[in-house]
Amino acid sequence: MMRSDVTYPELLSLVPRKPEWRVNWQAIWPLFPEFAALDSCPQDPVHHAEGDAGTHTRMVVEALVAHHDWRALRQPAREMLFWAACFHDIGKPATTRHEDDGRITSKGHSRLGANMTRAILREIGVPFDWREDICGIVEKHQLPFWLIERPLPERLAVQTSLVCRPDLLCLHAEADALGRICADQQAVLENVALARLTFLEAGCPCYAYPFENDESRLAFLESDARAADYTAFEDFRCDVTVMSGLPGAGKDTWIAGNCPALPVVSLDAVREALSVKPTDNQGTVIQAAYEAAREHLRAERDFVWNATNVTAQTRGKILRLLRDYGARIHIVYIEVPPKQLRKQNAARPDAVPDAVLDKLERKLEPPRLLECHEITYVLGDN
Repeated sequence: MMRSDVTYPELLSLVPRKPEWRVNWQAIWPLFPEFAALDSCPQDPVHHAEGDAGTHTRMVVEALVAHHDWRALRQPAREMLFWAACFHDIGKPATTRHEDDGRITSKGHSRLGANMTRAILREIGVPFDWREDICGIVEKHQLPFWLIERPLPERLAVQTSLVCRPDLLCLHAEADALGRICADQQAVLENVALARLTFLEAGCPCYAYPFENDESRLAFLESDARAADYTAFEDFRCDVTVMSGLPGAGKDTWIAGNCPALPVVSLDAVREALSVKPTDNQGTVIQAAYEAAREHLRAERDFVWNATNVTAQTRGKILRLLRDYGARIHIVYIEVPPKQLRKQNAARPDAVPDAVLDKLERKLEPPRLLECHEITYVLGDN
């Protein structure tokens, strides 16, 4: 079956239900070639004596489905967590390495796995919130194993609560520990139990930590000296709208319809003014755009920053500049289905080559409240 033939209702129909709670592996495993790749992906026998990553994944899913707490969840959460367990190690084949000391590692597989999962589910056309909830679990699925061993674990717990539901994350981690054969399984389960307690003591056992206001959240994230319950005074010098979205998603259209009177710092416009091609070195373009932004910031003038900004890393530099000048930051993220994106991009006079668009889609990371004061998600119909 081609991926384009898989549907969101089909994924939901494959989630086990009472009274049998049976996992239909014959239907699930052939859905995506990424699952088949797990069957030939070795794992370190110290932590995974059960063998390959495919065997481990199926053991984790079976452990989750057998868990009373999973069965007791409301149906939407149960469905989401089931598929998060199916996808949780999908990044391992691309990151697995045989080290010189004989050990097998897969460093970075959680974040890569989240990106891969996002690309798969986006292509299928699942709802945005459901997709991002799954990606949050996949990205953070290892955290409960070592949370208690990190410096300032309660701070890390609060930060994590802004990415995924802590209770569901820990339930998945418990299934992940049960779905393996290793000598330290009991110690891993104890760490997961301590992670649950840490989330509880941090004030976010089930949902995102309730900060007093948006500035309190960002101030906490920026400084270890700030307590989560600190109430920051909100007195902004200007408001800046930061656009985020793949080329052709409709950022210019949104700006024209929602803030036509505001000045816009656009990387595309700067590039055109300087006669710099998208494939050329972008140093002069970035420098000119940042200087234009600084002029607005020094004048305490509201404006729009218009660029693709599809990863947290690329957004980070401009967001730090805006914070330095005391701006209130509002990210507007625009997403349309892949077919619609290709059509809209092709209609642009400066259409981005398909190969470049493919690369950006694989790296796509929608913004989170870890980054800014406010986010508006503008989502096209699937």
